[in-house]
Amino acid sequence: MGRLFGTDGVRGVANADLTAEMALGLSVAAAHVLAEAGTFEGHRPKAVVGRDPRASGEFLEAAVVAGLASAGVDVLRVGVLPTPAVAYLTGALGADLGVMLSASHNAMPDNGIKFFARGGHKLADELEDRIEKVYEEHRTGAPWDRPTGAGVGRVRDYDEGLDQYVSHLIGVLPNRLDGLKIVLDEAHGAASRVSPEAFVRAGAEVVTIGAEPDGLNINDGCGSTHLGPLKAAVVEHGAQLGIAHDGDADRCLAVDHTGEEVDGDQILAVLALAMRERSALRSDTVVATVMSNLGFKLAMEREGIHLVQTAVGDRYVLEEMKNKGYALGGEQSGHVIILDHATTGDGTLTGLLLAARVAQTGRTLRDLAAVMERLPQVLINVPDVDKSRVKTSADLAAAITEAERELGETGRVLLRPSGTEPLVRVMVEAADIDQARSVAGRLADAVKSALG
Repeated sequence: MGRLFGTDGVRGVANADLTAEMALGLSVAAAHVLAEAGTFEGHRPKAVVGRDPRASGEFLEAAVVAGLASAGVDVLRVGVLPTPAVAYLTGALGADLGVMLSASHNAMPDNGIKFFARGGHKLADELEDRIEKVYEEHRTGAPWDRPTGAGVGRVRDYDEGLDQYVSHLIGVLPNRLDGLKIVLDEAHGAASRVSPEAFVRAGAEVVTIGAEPDGLNINDGCGSTHLGPLKAAVVEHGAQLGIAHDGDADRCLAVDHTGEEVDGDQILAVLALAMRERSALRSDTVVATVMSNLGFKLAMEREGIHLVQTAVGDRYVLEEMKNKGYALGGEQSGHVIILDHATTGDGTLTGLLLAARVAQTGRTLRDLAAVMERLPQVLINVPDVDKSRVKTSADLAAAITEAERELGETGRVLLRPSGTEPLVRVMVEAADIDQARSVAGRLADAVKSALG
């Protein structure tokens, strides 16, 4: 059996790859691994369970709750809330674990299970491996240790979660948003109630789109993966900016008043300068992945801010931040982590802080985002090659050296084997889009020739 846990929990087509039986079994296994400490300390272990609005989340939630309660864990069911809200409440309520049911930006038929440890933190690989080991042992026949009578877990709805989370977000803001008109695209997802409530309470005039989830329309032509409707709405309503979330609202992309996209790199740049101004950017350092645009790196160098780069994936950004005590990190895709106030990417918090910067400075988002110039970036996926030899092929190394010589200081080359598919990703940045395309095309040919 291949590893169940991917880069962000267990994910697949609901009721096909991810079944009720699997959800129940994984939840019991997670209870045995993550709630052990709670039992040893003499109190009944407790879990927070939330989900996005997908129809399949209804039966998967029932399975997860049943599994946890059958393992002796008391369950607080918070209903439809964003992933970062479940993480926050796991910590705030002193729970031993949290569970979020969501497939994030994926299409509606998919769903996923994401576990949080005490404090609302994502699981280390070692903990995921332990959960998977326990799950597999019992799936193949070993009996569970099942409590009976008063030992079984109790389940109750925790309706206060939304207000508690929104109050936390409002308390984080350095200033109010009075005078701003903002369009919010909620992707018919988990933030459809939370995000508008937070922005209104912060003082903004809010126009919402994509905020009528019916269980089937999540991410359907809207949200952070489909910015067209948001761009049109911002211009139509004369708003100062627009904010787009994905299905579970752990990411945020933005649109300026002209309808132009502001991506995760630009958001990071704006927030880095704002946080440094109020002495909140520890070590004057921001963490991003190797996929961040070269323009972001050049902008941070120019502004005297140190950039630390990690492998692709917000979990690696978070790991570096926690290890070194950095306050801000994120990805080009809009996963932004403000570690003083969140344990994971939080799209609503990111959007609020971005809007707060616009309100505080009186400058347009377009002007603020211009601190960095996005260099043209070309990405080519080269399939059906031996990706294991990317770092050992002498012919490929020579092609990369020649490409880097041609680009000089104004460009960048990155070759990365896919983590899930038999292909190599070729990324080239250059000051000129034609040059980027030309160099990327030649490198893709070199990959085919050397690794095919």
